[in-house]
Formats: sequence, structure tokens, C-alpha cells
Amino acid sequence: MSNDIDRLREYIRTEMDYPDHIEADVDLLKGDILDSFSIVQLAVWIEETFNLELEAEDLVRDNLYSLDSMLNMINNKRASAN
Repeated sequence: MSNDIDRLREYIRTEMDYPDHIEADVDLLKGDILDSFSIVQLAVWIEETFNLELEAEDLVRDNLYSLDSMLNMINNKRASAN
């Protein structure tokens, strides 16, 4: 599971050009690490990387504001696919 957090963290650091370490519970929206455009990019990357299909109802703040919340969404989508 920490590997998935690391993958999320590395994507944000690389693609959003964010140089600092990102804690799993940091609010990425309030911290101006992510914006509306980067969230769309991130959602597409999550679908491709984790082989998931995200629905409109998945793309809400509660699911995308932190690495922890993203991982919870990913795990819930994985569980519901089985």
C-alpha cells in the first residue's frame, strides 16, 4: 500500500513540478499543490496507472484532497471491481 502512496507522491512531484516531500495527509488543494487542471490530469493518470474507471461521483474533493484520500478511493474502486 505504501508503494501506491509513493507512486501518487512521485507523480505529483514530477508532473506538477513540486520539489518538496508530500505527507500522505496534507491537503493538496489548500496547499496549492493541485488545482482544477492538475486534478483532471491526476484522475486520468490514476485510471491508467491503477487500471480503474473513475466515475463523475469519484471526482470530488473528499476523494482527491490528499494522498490518503486518493489511496482510499483507489482501494474502494479495486474492492468494488472484485
